[in-house]
Amino acid sequence: MDSGLENVVAAETVLSDVDGQNGRLVIRGWPIEMLSASMAFEDAAHLVWQGFFDDLPDVRELGARLGAARREVFGLVSELPDGLDVVSFLRAGWALLPDDESLDTAIRLAAAGPVFTAAAIRRAAGDAPIAPDADLSQSADFLRMLTGVVPGQAEARALDAYLVTVCDHGLNASTFAARVVASTRAGLTSAAIAGISALKGPLHGGAPGPVLDMLDAIGEPENAERWIDSALAKGERLMGFGHRVYRVRDPRADALKAAVARLPGTTGRVAFAEHIESAVLGRLARKYPQRRLETNVEFYTALLLEAIGLPREAFTAVFACGRVLGWTAHAREQIEEGRLVRPRSVYKGPVPEMA
Repeated sequence: MDSGLENVVAAETVLSDVDGQNGRLVIRGWPIEMLSASMAFEDAAHLVWQGFFDDLPDVRELGARLGAARREVFGLVSELPDGLDVVSFLRAGWALLPDDESLDTAIRLAAAGPVFTAAAIRRAAGDAPIAPDADLSQSADFLRMLTGVVPGQAEARALDAYLVTVCDHGLNASTFAARVVASTRAGLTSAAIAGISALKGPLHGGAPGPVLDMLDAIGEPENAERWIDSALAKGERLMGFGHRVYRVRDPRADALKAAVARLPGTTGRVAFAEHIESAVLGRLARKYPQRRLETNVEFYTALLLEAIGLPREAFTAVFACGRVLGWTAHAREQIEEGRLVRPRSVYKGPVPEMA
């Protein structure tokens, strides 16, 4: 038995390779650093979906269909109740979509992510949701639906970099959940809902917001060492550090750090974060000399999403807006495998006496 299935190979995939020993992530043959710096959301969607849908159009047409789907699903926003947190709002919105294994459904799921997420944020602030603009890119329209203003190229490009960076990452908990559901032939919508339900758990998708809480609590560079020592003495987890798979630095951290640094007005915030990062890594190395606890994707995710104006309570939903590409691609890959996922368990309960 392998609790947590850490050493169990449960799938073969063409989608991504996570090399935790060497700190490398490859998505369909591309190193993540190159993808993050060069691709828009529409490019990433085409990359991960290719080979899984016979009717997949070129990137330009795919972008047009995503725009049209954003307008289509906006009509569902009014059917969703008030009082839901952002993740629950997105999950409930997805549940209203058709549930089959088609490209149309994959497109609707991807397009609906920004629509429902932006609407949830605005509703929570007492503002009316803003209808999509199908002529904008997915990332630009996401930020416009959030603020009412068409963003600058730098801001839209930064969001692209994030969504592309997190679009897939091996057989993580949410992707495995999506594949299990897809193996039952329940449909892509059901698979995506399984994925976001797993992502909602704080051990998987909840860390970026608390990174900002940590930075706010430290406040000034000169407070860093004292605050970190106090947190470690209390046994508190330092958010943005350590990873279940990576034994070295998470390659996504540097990809997103570069994306943040390209945004105007972020120099001071990045310099402060670098100081905290260095102080944390030094303290962790001394406290846990036998373990490699390095910076993970959440640390610079927090800075990037903060810089483009997304509230921290929405960070997990924004992650889902990128990862839905991987969930739907993995679901299609599992469907093509044609095998129901059905692991065995070891019974440890009482055994009835036999007469």
